[in-house]
Amino acid sequence: MEKIIDKSFLTNLIAVAIIIIGYIVQQELVRAIGYFALSGAITNWLAIHMLFEKVPYLYGSGVIPNRFEEFKSSIKQLMMQQFFTINNIENFIEAEEQQGEKILNLEPLLNAVDYDRVYEGLVVSIMGSSFGGMLMMMGGPEALAPLKEPFIEKMKHTLTETVESDSFKAALQQGLNAHKIGEDIVGKIETVIDKRLSELTPQLVKEMVQAIIREHLGWLVVWGGVFGGLLGAIFGFA
Repeated sequence: MEKIIDKSFLTNLIAVAIIIIGYIVQQELVRAIGYFALSGAITNWLAIHMLFEKVPYLYGSGVIPNRFEEFKSSIKQLMMQQFFTINNIENFIEAEEQQGEKILNLEPLLNAVDYDRVYEGLVVSIMGSSFGGMLMMMGGPEALAPLKEPFIEKMKHTLTETVESDSFKAALQQGLNAHKIGEDIVGKIETVIDKRLSELTPQLVKEMVQAIIREHLGWLVVWGGVFGGLLGAIFGFA
């Protein structure tokens, strides 16, 4: 509020100075300009003051702290209806998915696969099948050792082709389900907003609004003085 006070004080001081000059030079027009400028500046200053503070016997004053519940509701509606809608979040997720398809790198995931363990599982399965007895006659599991490296290479190649296929990407995208994710995100955002709004007090709401429009409030007093002075000049000539 310091800037507002500075502008208001300076405007009122100038108006008072004009009034004094009008009396000194005995000019009714100058006095009229000063009085109208002072009344316009004071009226706008009082209007600004009444937005944030309760003035006794003035109905409607202190509208912001008095209506802070409505302000909180409006803040929530603004956030949820204009920014964090399911449609907006769904479009964002889908755009990220499309972008991700171009930069998606599953190679680290494929490299993390324990192919030795996969091979060992295959050998155990074969030994437990009807071919197990036949394989024991041919040297047991060691007889399959020459197949290990070709098997692992073929497994890597097959998995790589699979994850790069259009069907896999489509299944991945369907599994992500942008709409469901969007609904979940909106629900969590709404919970966060509700929690934060429940912590707001009339004083905090007042400070929030002041912080948003602080820069321009002082100019209301300045322009009130300017237009008041112009009206004083017009009526002085009339």
